[in-house]
Amino acid sequence: MGQLTVCMPAITTGAKPSGACCSNLRAQQGCFCQYAKDPSLGRYITSPHARETLVSCGLAVPHC
Repeated sequence: MGQLTVCMPAITTGAKPSGACCSNLRAQQGCFCQYAKDPSLGRYITSPHARETLVSCGLAVPHC
């Protein structure tokens, strides 16, 4: 999850995700459902801004 800290501005405020953020999201895509189930991370991963970030990066929103 540490690699996704570069995405926090996009996930928390809806800012446009950086290229580094999108690259890290692609690399971590298989872990999204696991992150969503984590009590300390779930609220960020399932937030509307997180969904917008995924779409902005050209990634599908997972259905967990």
